[in-house]
Amino acid sequence: MTTGAVVLLSGGMDSAVTLALARERGRDCHALSVRYGQRHSSELDAAARLAHTLGPGRHRVLDLDLRAFGGSALTADIAVPEAPTGGIPVTYVPARNTIMLSLALGYAEVLGAREIWCGVNAVDYSGYPDCRPEFIAAFERTANLATRAGTEGAGFTIEAPLIAMGKARIVREGLRLGIDFSATVSCYQADPQGRACGRCDACRLRAQGFAEAGVADPTRYR
Repeated sequence: MTTGAVVLLSGGMDSAVTLALARERGRDCHALSVRYGQRHSSELDAAARLAHTLGPGRHRVLDLDLRAFGGSALTADIAVPEAPTGGIPVTYVPARNTIMLSLALGYAEVLGAREIWCGVNAVDYSGYPDCRPEFIAAFERTANLATRAGTEGAGFTIEAPLIAMGKARIVREGLRLGIDFSATVSCYQADPQGRACGRCDACRLRAQGFAEAGVADPTRYR
């Protein structure tokens, strides 16, 4: 029997590799993206392109206005830093991964899927607290306590296959899986065409990954 999986798909390189890995491992994938008030929609356009091969009805986009809360350079009128900063940067969106995983959990329970896949990474990343293995383990426990499926014994697992990978390894894995990284968008302030600024933390980490992997950077810069 094929295992059903909800895959959180942002349109960036990490979520693209995560979706490809889930498909390689034979999962029956349903992609979920969230329009949460982020600075640009080009990453959602990228997510739609990446999900195209899944077929009709296999990609859902939910609307959730986190700009109502603000508190982040991605959801409020706060400048995106273009140099590394100490501590957790202002591009951290409060509770974002908790919210995204909760939405994916609800969708998975309706679908009868038992796995949720996400592209969080705790090696080459910006230091966000909701990208750590401890958080993923804690959310999995919560998922199995808070749902009918969990209490009746079916249970959920949270799959985070990239969590211990550096960006260079993620690049190599993506190339092995045939991903066109030029079609993905990672930049925090990409333009409407999806072209990257080349200066923000997301761009810096992405470029570093290609350089360390010894691969030409296919990112489209403005």
